[in-house]
Amino acid sequence: MFSWPAWGGALAAAALVAAYVVWTLNALEGELTQQAREVTSLQQEIARQQELLKTLVSADTQVVALEGLDPSPAARGRMWWRREAGGFFVASGLPVPPAGKTYQLWAITGGTRRSAAVFDVDPKGRAALRVTPVAGVEKVEVFAVTLEPAGGLPNPSGAMYLAGKAR
Repeated sequence: MFSWPAWGGALAAAALVAAYVVWTLNALEGELTQQAREVTSLQQEIARQQELLKTLVSADTQVVALEGLDPSPAARGRMWWRREAGGFFVASGLPVPPAGKTYQLWAITGGTRRSAAVFDVDPKGRAALRVTPVAGVEKVEVFAVTLEPAGGLPNPSGAMYLAGKAR
């Protein structure tokens, strides 16, 4: 037969093992949660990349080269645009805007100017962004980038840095 001290030691050992198992399970659960977040993030990135690829290879995609204008003649931009799906815009050589200012991308048709996106550039003057379809615009004639107050405006008011005609 077992004595009480032996039972006590066995119970203490069992409690330590149980505590270790619970601690290990909690740690593994935390790692699993983090990995699930990473998987979700990667799935979203794959979906974005697939949408980019679809836009780039689609026969109805317009490719518009935007040239730098007087405030920044060395700047360049490119828009891959599908009316029903939106597109992707990249820019380089834009000056970093002063505090309280941001760049705004415009879709222009006839005399109508519609905001397509508001964006900032990295320290090297580069930007890359997804652009959603522009409501109320059937065919874009020109894409342009202006410098506007932070948050953008309903109509352009600042200097135009980039412009390019759509085909």
